[in-house]
Amino acid sequence: MFRPKLPTMPQPTGTVTPPAVVEPTTITPGTSASTPIPAPVADPARPTVQLTPGTALALVGGGTAVVLVVGAVLVSMLLAVAITAASVAVCAVVLRSLLASQHRR
Repeated sequence: MFRPKLPTMPQPTGTVTPPAVVEPTTITPGTSASTPIPAPVADPARPTVQLTPGTALALVGGGTAVVLVVGAVLVSMLLAVAITAASVAVCAVVLRSLLASQHRR
């Protein structure tokens, strides 16, 4: 039960082709390979972005503003859910007491 089961290798079902025979080629000394021509460097499609201290400061400020706004939205949503849950709980207690007082009379 706790011993691993190793899969068995299935036998090939189709016809097996023998490997191709590779014959060595002869090398003649004295022939030099031509020097490769370097490919022309293409201009980049978009210019590179250079971060200056002012740009970095703007990015940090923008990121901080986004984090603060998203945090405020999430906290307000959580507060809205908490207020709604508390009001539903108060309504349930009031209804329960009203129904219980009707049964006593």
